[in-house]
Amino acid sequence: MLVDFKTLPEESRVWIYQANRSFTEAELEEIKSRLDVFVENWTAHGSDLQAGYIIKYKRFIIIGLNQNLNNATGCSIDASVHFIQQLEKDYNVDLMDKMNVSYKQGEFVAHKTLSDFRKMAKDKAVSKKTIVFNNLVTSIAEFNENWEVPASESWHARFLK
Repeated sequence: MLVDFKTLPEESRVWIYQANRSFTEAELEEIKSRLDVFVENWTAHGSDLQAGYIIKYKRFIIIGLNQNLNNATGCSIDASVHFIQQLEKDYNVDLMDKMNVSYKQGEFVAHKTLSDFRKMAKDKAVSKKTIVFNNLVTSIAEFNENWEVPASESWHARFLK
């Protein structure tokens, strides 16, 4: 059951998929249509899942699930992963690689491999104040508070001196 992401409770679970490039406006419209269909029909053992999504900065797909009604199961999580993998194939984009880092450069969102980000930290090209995206958050409350933060407040801090 598709609901507005903003109406989901703060304890709702989130999954964040980070693209290695920005989506075009045409791609975003198609992806939103496909997400609408997927989320509307997403179930766990035949029970509707109350979920919503947002797309941020033309490159992050965030899916939220109200677990107060029904929990995701292995099969429903698998279904969402297969959906995301299909998007990867159809749009020739990487959404599942957790070894990539996105961060802000002014108003732009940059994307680097973790090894490149480490090198940039060593070379002082990024700092503790660099705004990073902590895609390891697991709830809407954490997403709202700890997703877009200075590197010093995220797991990225381990690379910065």
